[in-house]
Formats: sequence, C-alpha cells, structure tokens
Amino acid sequence: MNTPFPPFASIIIDFDSTIVQVESLEDLAAIALAGCDDREERVGAITDLTNQAMAGTLRFDEALSRRVPLLGAKKEHIVELVRVLDEKITPSLKQHSGFIRANAERIYVVSGGFKEFICPVVEKLGFKRENVYANEFICNEQGEIIAADATNFLSQENGKTKLLRHLQLPRPRVIIGDGFSDYQLKASGEAEVFYALTENIFRDTVAARADRILASFEDLPEIV
Repeated sequence: MNTPFPPFASIIIDFDSTIVQVESLEDLAAIALAGCDDREERVGAITDLTNQAMAGTLRFDEALSRRVPLLGAKKEHIVELVRVLDEKITPSLKQHSGFIRANAERIYVVSGGFKEFICPVVEKLGFKRENVYANEFICNEQGEIIAADATNFLSQENGKTKLLRHLQLPRPRVIIGDGFSDYQLKASGEAEVFYALTENIFRDTVAARADRILASFEDLPEIV
C-alpha cells in the first residue's frame, strides 16, 4: 500500500540480500573453508541458520552465535570477501548511486552483518561510514575470528529495534530490507514504514508483512 510519509527523514537499509545479492557470511565461509573436506556441509549449515533467522523462525542471536564458529575464518579472508562482494552489488542499487550520494546524510545501513566487510563495500557506493551500524568480529591472537561482540545491540535478538531506540534517528523512518528483523523495526514502532526488497530473495513471511514490496530499487527516489 502507498504511504503518506515521504520524504522520510531517515532511510534505513539492510545489507545482506539487500545492498548485496548474497548473504555475506556464506561467502566468507566458502572462502575460508576452501580445500576443507567439510566445506559444503558447513556452508550449508550457515545457509540454513541464516534462512531460519531471516524468516523469523529462529532467534537472530542464536543463529549468529551458531554461525560464526562454523566460518573457520581469519582476518585475512575479509580482504578477499570484500573483493567478492564488490562484484555482487544489487544491480538496481548500482544504478542509483547518485541518489545514495545526494542523500547520504539521511541514509543509514543497519545490518546484522559485520562492519569489517560492510564499510569497505558501501563506502564505494556513496554511503557514509559513520552511518553504518553493524556487528564487529572478535579475533584471537592468531587472527582467527572466534565470535561476535556480544555487547553490540546488533548481535542480540531484536537488535535492530534496540539500536534504533538508542540512536533516536529523525522521524519519519523507513526500513528497506529482506528479513524478519527489518520488519521488526516497523512492528516495534521504530520505523513508520517497511519496504520488502525482493530483487535478490523473496521470503513469504516477510513480504506478507510489508507496506510495499519492491521488486528492485528502481522506485527508490520516488518512494523515500
């Protein structure tokens, strides 16, 4: 349905399967586990956990805590992941980089992914680093990724909602994303409108709750 809100004071955009076409942790695992006998099994397990969390059938914090140990990743693998993600930007978003740059002050990236790879990718598109909110890795002395920082709101269940309550961004707010955690911002009252982007993946349980389904970012300048 159409909304009476535009222009929105705050435009909040998810990262995985929204700004990029993929779920980044799956690609990170594929890179880190290259040559491992159980690579397919572990990547498959990460995919399954991601899908459950995005559909709202598994708590996000549980899914995250179970996925990170499966990665087998080190800091050095993040460099390669950024190169991969640079090639997997959602096509319709690339076509609107001018809009992103012109409206960068009111656009925020809020993701359950990780700053270490999100910032290098989105900055090239015109997003402001200081407007990126995401998880952060914890590494051991050997540079191995062992956990997510549990003090970060975004590592927790309903993390996006907790973060938005803390930030107090200007209203009205719109959230654009593909997952249940994006819808939760609307359900909690922390966003006035939820647009479900389906260009990369269509999740029935998410689309059914959206104010509008976006087949692409083509209409972005008009609807925000």
